[in-house]
Amino acid sequence: MIRDGEPSFRESVDLMFNRAVRLMDLSPGLEQKIRVCNSTYTVRFGVRLRGKIETFTGYRSVHSEHMEPVKGGIRYALSVNQNEVEALAALMTYKCALVETPFGGSKGGLCIDPRAWEEHELELITRRFAYELIKRDLIHPAQNVPAPDMGTGEREMAWIADQYKRMNTTDINGNACVTGKPPHAGGIQGRVEATGRGVQYALQEFFRHPEDIAKAGLTGGLEGKRVIVQGLGNVGYHAAKFLSEEDGCKITAVIERDGALHSESGLDIEDIRQWMVKHGSIKGYPTAAFVDDGSTLIEAECDILIPAALEGVIHMGNAARIKAPLIVEAANGPVTFGADEILREKGVVIIPDMYANAGGVTVSYFEWVKNLSHIRFGRMQRRAEEARSRILVEELERLSADQGLGWTLSPDFKEKFLTGSDELALVRSGLDDTMRTAYQAMRKVWHERDDVDDLRTAAYLVSIGRVAQSYRSKGL
Repeated sequence: MIRDGEPSFRESVDLMFNRAVRLMDLSPGLEQKIRVCNSTYTVRFGVRLRGKIETFTGYRSVHSEHMEPVKGGIRYALSVNQNEVEALAALMTYKCALVETPFGGSKGGLCIDPRAWEEHELELITRRFAYELIKRDLIHPAQNVPAPDMGTGEREMAWIADQYKRMNTTDINGNACVTGKPPHAGGIQGRVEATGRGVQYALQEFFRHPEDIAKAGLTGGLEGKRVIVQGLGNVGYHAAKFLSEEDGCKITAVIERDGALHSESGLDIEDIRQWMVKHGSIKGYPTAAFVDDGSTLIEAECDILIPAALEGVIHMGNAARIKAPLIVEAANGPVTFGADEILREKGVVIIPDMYANAGGVTVSYFEWVKNLSHIRFGRMQRRAEEARSRILVEELERLSADQGLGWTLSPDFKEKFLTGSDELALVRSGLDDTMRTAYQAMRKVWHERDDVDDLRTAAYLVSIGRVAQSYRSKGL
């Protein structure tokens, strides 16, 4: 719902773009070329279900083809509409440029409530939607590569990949037509956790810089920081789990569509997740306080607020009451343009969506490369790494024995040192490196330019600059 005086999601993206390009030296023609959405395909198709024909409406939008293939998820939700899909496609363009994945921006959506259909019905719907896009090259390993988004996951991506291969039986790279597939169907280890893991790596990098921590009015590291997470879907769950279990954060509140859970001593995220899987809701969870109007907890005291669900949850109506000094946009567009202006004036530091949730597209890139190379990461080098490490350990132990030094390597160290990098370790390493490098590019602009006072503008300046360079190299 758009509130009075509040720009829509698409308008917010455009306004944020405008704020950045005012600080750039772009020709009006190039600025317009980068801004506009290249094309949007709308499809209305019928599927015979439950004894009658049901008609569905879907979209696939291509924002920028400065690099190909274009990349972007497909979401299933009743709220899907053309403006939303085009705004998300634009964000994908800037996101891919910021984290240096060689893709243009795209996005897709199907106006459907996936919970309203049985699994076999959803497969029929998905395959028909995929058929309509595939025959127009809007799903293709070299032109347009979708991924999961809200309401979709590994299952739907496996159906789409299979549909593509049925229609293109001689395409040896057919598995690369879509990412986010299950590992046994051409996917990659670490893809399901990727966006949440990327949020964790983004925060870890932020907290490596004392000057940045001070800008948010915080001190110290992540240990003990109070975190509120809005949305415990795939992204919110993994971000909260990793931050609490590995970095020592206290998740003091979890906000869901049917209420919220609150505990100042910290919530057990894995236990809550298992409760949700079993009961379909957080209601009735026994070891935390339940709040009916969960949205009020967005305004609660905390150190870090992570909106990880829908766009526009922080808006002009509640922005002034937000108490978190640091916001990490794990969702796409959770802060409206109007709210962004209010929060910036308050001195709140926002780690923007195009960076914070880029873990998904980064690991999707790794999966696409894996599919094109037809070999899993780590297969060629893992045992060679282990053999070299073993030679070193054995030589150290031999020298200790020969010299009578009397020391031994701890079993825990030996086990870690002797274990070669498997696919999951390599994926996490590549994602960590990507998130660090992208943050440093934003940070450089944030700190070195007097006319840039926030990370979002810095992110837009970096990404738009890179897109402009690509277009210039094409002769535009």
